[in-house]
Amino acid sequence: MTEDTRTAGPQTLGIDPALLDILACPDTHHTALTVDVEASELVCPTCRRAFPVRDGIPVLLLDEARQRPA
Repeated sequence: MTEDTRTAGPQTLGIDPALLDILACPDTHHTALTVDVEASELVCPTCRRAFPVRDGIPVLLLDEARQRPA
C-alpha cells in the first residue's frame, strides 16, 4: 500500500514533512516522491524507482534505488 501523505506521524517515516514537500527524484528531478510506509521507501511515480529510508534519512542515490514493478 502506497500512501502519498505530507502530514506528521508514522506516514512520514521520520522525515520532516516540510522536507518531503521539496524532495524529488534525483534522476533529472522527475516528480515529487511518494511515501511507501510498509516498505520504508520513497517512490518516484515517474520512473518507479524506490529509495530507501534509513533511520529517518532518505537515501536518494540512484545506485541505492531499486526498480519497482509496474
